Amino acid sequence: MKTFQTAFLFGLFGAVAVSISFAAQWPTWVMFIAWVSYYIFGRSIKNSASAFLQIILGILMGAMIQFTGILLSSYLGAFGLPVSIFIFIGSLAYISKVEVLSSIPAWFLGLIVFFGIHPKLEPVPLLELGVPLLFGFVFAYLNDTAVHKVQSKKEVLNTQVN
Repeated sequence: MKTFQTAFLFGLFGAVAVSISFAAQWPTWVMFIAWVSYYIFGRSIKNSASAFLQIILGILMGAMIQFTGILLSSYLGAFGLPVSIFIFIGSLAYISKVEVLSSIPAWFLGLIVFFGIHPKLEPVPLLELGVPLLFGFVFAYLNDTAVHKVQSKKEVLNTQVN
């Protein structure tokens, strides 16, 4: 019965999340990147906030890579973008020495979101990507909390019966 309840909650939260994503015209896969990140990076608000920050910074890094690549292309031609990528991705070796910025996978998830969406290099389209990311973390947290409540109630009932 516990598996059925867990499956029901997964399905319910997934259906609600996708429905909201479609209604708001968010890229649903971006929301699921955050949902998965909640579980990958430790299933806590603190870890999620840290991952969220680094994913957002990864998106901003993607914008800087593209902007710098365009700029360098006027001097280096086709080598402009690869040089920009080299500089920014290489900088992660140094940036990741800072404890709160040390999750290179989170940075790359941000880069995946940026290069998967190809937003305009303007503040509003870049900031708008934070909305489905934030909701992905929220839905994952709510889903995880609901599942743990159901599972802990079952465990309490089982110990009271025995």
